[in-house]
Amino acid sequence: MFLSLIFVAFLFAVIQGFVRVVVYFWEWLSRGDQLGEKHVERAESALEESEDVLERELARASGARGLSRVFARWHATNEAIDEYLDHLHLGWYQAVIIFFLGSMAGLLIEEVWMLVSAGLTESRVGLVWGPFSPLYGLGAVLLTWLSFYLRSRGAAGWQVFLVSALVGGVLEQIAGWSMSTLFDAESWTYLALPDHITQWVAWRFLVAWGVLGLVWCRAVMPRLLYQIGMPTTRRQAVFVTLVALYLVADVAMTLVCFDRKTERDAGVPPANAFEQWVDTNYNDDFISSRFENLKIGDRRDLVDEDGNIVLDEDGNALSRGGDRQ
Repeated sequence: MFLSLIFVAFLFAVIQGFVRVVVYFWEWLSRGDQLGEKHVERAESALEESEDVLERELARASGARGLSRVFARWHATNEAIDEYLDHLHLGWYQAVIIFFLGSMAGLLIEEVWMLVSAGLTESRVGLVWGPFSPLYGLGAVLLTWLSFYLRSRGAAGWQVFLVSALVGGVLEQIAGWSMSTLFDAESWTYLALPDHITQWVAWRFLVAWGVLGLVWCRAVMPRLLYQIGMPTTRRQAVFVTLVALYLVADVAMTLVCFDRKTERDAGVPPANAFEQWVDTNYNDDFISSRFENLKIGDRRDLVDEDGNIVLDEDGNALSRGGDRQ
């Protein structure tokens, strides 16, 4: 018990220290040489308008007490954020940061969910470098852009829900189909679910996408964009550009590794020194250990002519190679 308390205290201290480092680094990025006058004026004007609204709303709530005061301050903060978003220019800067954060947060949530629901502790990363799942990152970016647009149009909750469900379903379908067609691979399949629409889309997950989009639009997106803000210094622009280049290289390298894996399975030798280097450093053992939930080639589920997963006498799914999954 004593050791457990020490471990919890140590873990809390590590997390607290990490947060402080991130905050300090973010503040450091906001100092230094500024960008063009237009960018700085736009960002400062949006912040000033937001602060004016906050002061006005807090002044109105100055006489509130108890819970009324808490709700009044919460309302004032929301009004200030809404005012800021009215002046926000949404562009590549916010998109890169949201993709970066969404890729990591989505991966963490998925791995925790699989641990709690199925007892699985397998790696579910989607790229060869770093703890990223690009499907979640892309989903976060798309939901942010759509939420920002729907907010400006005053969309109702049910409209946000339907659009989010549609976007999530299309994203899963395109991602699943592309992996299957281009690399003969699959990270997930819903064929065993009674409510599946296609191999990669199911009604229950469309509902989940809809709920996620609604929560994102109403609760997450406004505060996230407010915290990210707009770039005002060269340090911010350079840092986010470097992050974007890293992510592009990560995605490109992942595609190359999958392509070579497919070619190796087909008996195609490397065509040049780079492909030889890929085969040496990102071989089949690396792919199988890095992407533990990924099934490629003969490891994919065996499906009959009606589109159903073939099971053995014990109810276990059979792979194309005849092995139990």
